[in-house]
Amino acid sequence: MNKKPEVIELEAVVIRFSGDSGDGMQLTGTLFSNTSALIGNDFSTFPDYPSEIRAPQGTVGGVSGFQVHIGHNKVFTPGDFADVLVAMNPAALKANAQWMKPGGIIILDNDNFDEKWIKKAGYFEDPIIEEKLDRFNVIKAPITTLTKEAIKDLGLDLKSVLRSKNMFALGMVYWLYNRPLNFTEQFIESKFQKRPVIIEANKKVLKAGYNFAETIESMKPTYIVSPAPIRKGTYRNINGNEATAWGLIAAAEKAGLNLFVGSYPITPATGILEELSLRKDLGVKSFQAEDEIAGICTAIGASFAGLLGVTTTSGPGLALKSEALGLAVMTELPLVVVDVQRGGPSTGLPTKTEQSDLMQALYGRSGESPVVIIAASTPSNCFDYAFQAAKIAIEHMTPVLLMTDGFLANGSQPWRIPTMNEYPEIKTRMVPKDTIDYQPYARDPETLVRRWAIPGMKGMEHRVGGLEKDFLKGSVSHDPINHQKMVKVREDKVNRVVNVIPDLEVMGDSQGDLLVVGWGGTFGYLKTAVQELQEEGEKISLAHFNYIRPLPGNAKEIFSGFKRIIVCELNLGQFANYLRIKCQEFKYEQYNKVQGLPFTVVELKEEFIKLLGA
Repeated sequence: MNKKPEVIELEAVVIRFSGDSGDGMQLTGTLFSNTSALIGNDFSTFPDYPSEIRAPQGTVGGVSGFQVHIGHNKVFTPGDFADVLVAMNPAALKANAQWMKPGGIIILDNDNFDEKWIKKAGYFEDPIIEEKLDRFNVIKAPITTLTKEAIKDLGLDLKSVLRSKNMFALGMVYWLYNRPLNFTEQFIESKFQKRPVIIEANKKVLKAGYNFAETIESMKPTYIVSPAPIRKGTYRNINGNEATAWGLIAAAEKAGLNLFVGSYPITPATGILEELSLRKDLGVKSFQAEDEIAGICTAIGASFAGLLGVTTTSGPGLALKSEALGLAVMTELPLVVVDVQRGGPSTGLPTKTEQSDLMQALYGRSGESPVVIIAASTPSNCFDYAFQAAKIAIEHMTPVLLMTDGFLANGSQPWRIPTMNEYPEIKTRMVPKDTIDYQPYARDPETLVRRWAIPGMKGMEHRVGGLEKDFLKGSVSHDPINHQKMVKVREDKVNRVVNVIPDLEVMGDSQGDLLVVGWGGTFGYLKTAVQELQEEGEKISLAHFNYIRPLPGNAKEIFSGFKRIIVCELNLGQFANYLRIKCQEFKYEQYNKVQGLPFTVVELKEEFIKLLGA
């Protein structure tokens, strides 16, 4: 009788699946994440796509990866370095060997490590020697061969057979971390319900991988990560783009409006348009425009007609939308523009993450064109900040620019599905039908917000367009005094949004040696680094911004409690420079990274320790 292997309990583990674009690594990672979520682990993921649509097979440029961090406690990042790497070819090994923890496990599809693929990846002879992999537990598994063997009797063509080899790798990792197979088997049955032979093939290969891992000594001991204590509720796995779409739908429902999205597909924002286009049952009207300008212009038209207008894009598309965004500022219509940031400039790095659109968002329009700017900070809270963006746009009759990024858009985590009564009502500024002597630009004295009259309301006819408006009537005005007055009132209206946004919170003591400042999608890494240093006794705190323009009203008060301030962001210092304009009393250190990758906790801690030591 075989003795059962030792099972070691872990607090957390990081696994990276990597291979060619066609190897199914994104699906493999997603299935592992979903299974871990269903057994109660907290998790965070980081899909890493190649920038080229059809990069040459077997090259480093064509490597697709998916990293998942599962934990027994709250997980804030996908992890810095991996405990396990699954590399389906030499290029995957070359791209990811540097991200391995010493002593970690590397599973190779040894069938693909022949001379042709080794040289194509940029190695000279033996990748094991060149990467100095003697520090790791390297498992050379004949994944391709055993996949073929497992389903040789099903009559499938070679291409279909090779498509299922990712299930073999997944089965091996399921064995290693004591994950059940049934959730993935149910997924396979659902996805391929009209193709029974594909169901049988994938299930057979999954079990073959599991059984292979069980038989080899190098896969022992096995490990387990126990469920995390979480708030009661119904949960699902959600990525940032899905959460953004649903937050906008929720806001439209609360406002009693139909939602219109007019967008042009662009990586990594396309997922929002795709998700919204599926929701006709919830009153969503979607339009795939012929270009970025048409996308925003149709959304502005929808807002003019009394809908919640939304357009989605990334950095290059935001540049194209700039004039029309200025039109929305001038007409003072509610509009939500979602910018899912990616690496630039120009086309740049379409599938990589960055925070370099901030100055464009703040100032990238002709003339004085103030908009409210909000930044989400986790995949799941994209829902909350999309809701808030729409609420502010509707209640303050102004465009709102919601900033996420590629890391948030594609990354996923567990999300507790809320009930609608957990969210506040959204009050529209529609003009009452019995209004007498309507003036299109007459304003609420406290908020400076004008009323919303849509076409077809008798007696409420007014002009729209890109020429300056009269202060009350909205007709074209070339008067210089009126122009200055309108420029100032539009600026003041946006500034008064500070009265409805929450105060900035400090994570840690309100006074100390070092305040770490961040914004947007860097939150998880900054929080983890600061928490670990706090546990080591350092007087360090974190202030993370979700509201950029206007800044929270207590920002200066918080800054005044610390000896030093360091601003960390994935650009060359755009938020730091913005703070130098808005909060001039303070000196700001900077820590910047522009590699198309998120921060790592290790590099952040090293920088913070230097400053604390100084």
